Amino acid sequence: MLKISVLDQSPVSDGYTPADALRNTIELARLADKLGYERYWIAEHHAIVTLASPSPEILIARLGAETSGIRIGSGGVLLPHYSPMKVAENFRMLHALYPGRIDLGIGRAPGGSGLEAFALRRERSDRPQNEDFQEQMLELLAFLHRDFPAEHPFARIKISPDMPGAPEVWLLGSSSWSAAVAAKWGLPYAFAHFISAEETPAALEFYHANFQPSKHLAQPRAIVALGVICADTEAEAKRLFTSTQLHIRRIRVEGKRLPVPTPEQAIAELGSHAFEEDAVVRGRGEWPPYIVGAPEQVRDALNRMAESLCVEEMMIIAILHDYRARQRSYQLIAEALNIPARA
Repeated sequence: MLKISVLDQSPVSDGYTPADALRNTIELARLADKLGYERYWIAEHHAIVTLASPSPEILIARLGAETSGIRIGSGGVLLPHYSPMKVAENFRMLHALYPGRIDLGIGRAPGGSGLEAFALRRERSDRPQNEDFQEQMLELLAFLHRDFPAEHPFARIKISPDMPGAPEVWLLGSSSWSAAVAAKWGLPYAFAHFISAEETPAALEFYHANFQPSKHLAQPRAIVALGVICADTEAEAKRLFTSTQLHIRRIRVEGKRLPVPTPEQAIAELGSHAFEEDAVVRGRGEWPPYIVGAPEQVRDALNRMAESLCVEEMMIIAILHDYRARQRSYQLIAEALNIPARA
């Protein structure tokens, strides 16, 4: 059976506040837990008025207390901004609070503009920020798994809280570079199809073909993250999607990150682009970055895509103005795919 998970960017809708967006995230996590979703990941973005969560580890701590069975984690922590030891401490703390439920998704994107990335840096030299990402990642894994060589000075450091087990580490990416790194290190891999749909098939094929078993993982395991908008009818799903469509066009065409507009605002502003296949949003990939439709259409599209890409889990992101419609979308998807609900 196909597993389904949630990626939440805590989007801020026009007319609402970031606090509203965070409350929506908490409520949606509770619902996803009850509906039987596999995991719930929180994204990291900086100084973007559209998205309310720059600190996934703080929100994960709250979600752990609000849920009982769903795995919770980061999608992801942007490692170049932080020291590996501090990330290990944060997620070992979460692991101690919610053992067996914590995922640590790691990415290397800036999560904002170059200015924000520079402001987040402790060392403000001319050195490219990502040039030591692989070294950072290996150090993080060694801290989490107490795996430094005996002669390494960090081998004497015992990360607290020192509990059995560890968070499950995933490498996130949207390119063949990340696929190659995940395969080389034998890590589970999550591909951001909604960001880079053109590269998805090649990246996943490379990951599966070149995967090297490790102490972390014996067989390749991948997630594809994509946008899905589901409603009771195809027409209603397409109407709701106009908010997403305008949101994406504003970012890609105008460079504007504004609160998510209402469908009425979107339809008026999109004009002839509304309700049509939009090349700016659709891109040229084999699979669209967003699936939009009634429950049966969404179910069939997800199953076809998962089978084609050889993945057993899909992670859904939904950017909608109407929060109740967003909840309804996740509920309809769970029902269409016959996901067993949690008691």
